[in-house]
Formats: sequence, C-alpha cells, structure tokens
Amino acid sequence: MTMDVMLNGAAVPIPIQVFTTLLNNSVAGTYKGYEHAMVTGRINFTDLVDLAHKGEIPIPLFFAPLPLVQAQVETKTNKLLAGIGKDTFSLGSRAKVELRDVELIVKDLIRKQQLLRKHDTTLTRNTIVGLLRKSSGSVDTDAANLMSSIGLTHEMLRDCRRKTDALALIIERLEANQVLVSQSVQHYMPQRLSHVKFSGMTIRDSKVPFIFLAGGDHGDQQEPVGRTIFTLALMTVLVARKIFAPMTWDGGSAETDLGIEYDIAGAMLMPREQVMEMRPVSLEDIKHASDEFKVTASAMTVRAIRLGLISQETGASHLNELRTEYFSQPQNNARSPIRPENAVRKYGGRELSRRMLRALDSSSISPGEFCRAVCLNHLRPNQIGDLRKAVA
Repeated sequence: MTMDVMLNGAAVPIPIQVFTTLLNNSVAGTYKGYEHAMVTGRINFTDLVDLAHKGEIPIPLFFAPLPLVQAQVETKTNKLLAGIGKDTFSLGSRAKVELRDVELIVKDLIRKQQLLRKHDTTLTRNTIVGLLRKSSGSVDTDAANLMSSIGLTHEMLRDCRRKTDALALIIERLEANQVLVSQSVQHYMPQRLSHVKFSGMTIRDSKVPFIFLAGGDHGDQQEPVGRTIFTLALMTVLVARKIFAPMTWDGGSAETDLGIEYDIAGAMLMPREQVMEMRPVSLEDIKHASDEFKVTASAMTVRAIRLGLISQETGASHLNELRTEYFSQPQNNARSPIRPENAVRKYGGRELSRRMLRALDSSSISPGEFCRAVCLNHLRPNQIGDLRKAVA
C-alpha cells in the first residue's frame, strides 16, 4: 500500500508504512491532516511539510527506505527514553500515555537539564534520587525520611493558610534540593496537552531531575489544587524510588492495591498519628480533615480507608457523594490571562530560571540563547528584566 504525495498535480507514491511509522511516532500523528490523509490515501506536499514541521521530522525521511526509517525512529526513541521510561506508571487508573503525547515536552525538559548542567558548575549529585529505592519496610518511616531530606514538616504544611500556599511550599523545598518542578501552561509549552489526560511525569537526571505537573481536568472530580498537591507528593516519591515515567492516577479510586508509592505519599501529607487522632469518619469530618492537611476530600477518604478508619463500602459512598457535589457546583472555566514572564517561570520552574539568570549575568549564555532555550522565545531580551522580577 502507498500514500500519494501530491506535488504540482502529480502523485508521488511513498510506502504507507513509512508514512505511518514516522507520523505515529511523533506528535504530528495527532493532527487532523494525518487523519484526513489516512482516509483519502493522499496528501498535498505542503500539508506533508506542515506535519513534518510539527513532528520535527526531516522531509527526506518520507522518501527513504522503510528499514532506514525504522532505524531512525528507534534511535530517536532510545535517546528520548534515556530520561523517561516507556511504560506509564498507573495507580488505580486504566489510562495510558503514548510517548508521542508528551515527547516534545520531554525533549524540551531534557534540553533544559542539559543546559543547566552545562552552565551551572555549582550543581551536586542529587540526594533525593534513589533515596527510597530500598524501602525501610515501613511506609511511615519512608515518608518521614523523604520529608526530612527535602526539609519539609507536617507542621509547615498545616500552617499554610491556603492550598496554593502549601503547593508553593512543597515546590520551593523540592527545588532547594535540585528537584526541578515544571507546571503545565497552555500556549507556553512546546506541545499541546488538550487531547491527553495524565497526571504528570518524572524525568531522570542524577543532578537535576524534573517533575512535570500536567494540570487540567483528570476526570476524577477533585478540586484542582488539592489534587495537584497529592500528585506532586506522589511524583516526589517516584523520584525517591528512582522511577522515571509518565504517571496517571485515579484520585477517586477506593481500590486496595494502589501500592507503596501511594501510601508513602499519603503518609507524607496525612501522617498516621495525626489522622488517627482526628479520626475522620463522617463526610463532614473528612472534609474538615482535608482542609487541615491541604488535600482533597477524596484523597482524605482513601487515606481513611487505608488506615482502617472507615470500610471500603463507606469510603465508596463518600466518594460517590463527593462526585455528586462536585458536579452540582457551578464550574468556572474562565481563566485570567497569565503574563508571559509568569508563564515562563511556571513552565520552566523558578529554580531553573534563577540559575540560568546567574549564567546570563556571568556571560556564560547570551541573551538570545537564554530567550530561546529557557523562554522558548516567549520573551525577548528586553523582557528578561520582567522574568527577574517574577522569580525574585
């Protein structure tokens, strides 16, 4: 079978397997132009060029022999997977993440890691990576060791007035320990995520591992900030367990085999002794406790189940009621416009921006290269001062 590439009214046939191999292994395979070509069996050369540009695919590869194409795709995939595992790490979720769904973000964050390693000689070997690779045998002990290593206490979290403050605190403590945190910002990332639902990913590096928080709607009916806090704790555990992969988890799942990583994250945010002292059983108790621990009521419910405070049936009932309440609330999807410098800081991370600004000040990197590599050209050199203020 072939795909006809239309050029000046003439059809140039190429093997359909070459066409699908190249586009299915890139973000370009998610665009309508690809779907239309598969239906009609033909594509205009200008449309092919456009898809190739979106997928960062050299045009000559479309006219190369299949074995060469397969070898090139395998090489690209192996390089990409040097920083992230191919399989999705899933907890209570059937969702899977295809590599092409996140590959441009992975490549960009890996480039940022390499850029930082090149220009910052003060970086040291990361002490969080692999910290919990060998479990102590106690979830509570593992959680305490991880909290201590990043310089975070339960009291610090509970003293935060709002969940947004707690999220900022956890990010600050992680980045103080060279664990970089990137957050999804629509239109400021190299790839759109509107067509894929996943929680985030961890990207390998011995000095500056990245945690990427996907944000958005995960379909489990939880308020976003509390869910993000638990996601961040969970991915911190993955880094400490030396697990680097895209991650999905169902925050409304009451199943009993969620695994040790889930329980360690739960113990970090909702410590056993304090939860047992509060003994949240009723739904109102659960909601009060969730506000105290800066998590969602769903996460608090699952924690109560796993500590034996409530039964599986009671927990499922609480979760169902929480979903009903969530849907009954007016959903405000309107978002205030984000300033470019704040968007760059949020996606790249405050710590990366700070360290690369120091490299800029020492003339280790030019303003143009800084804007391209750190800001993805969303800021011009004369706007770098705005970023300085945003990360101060």
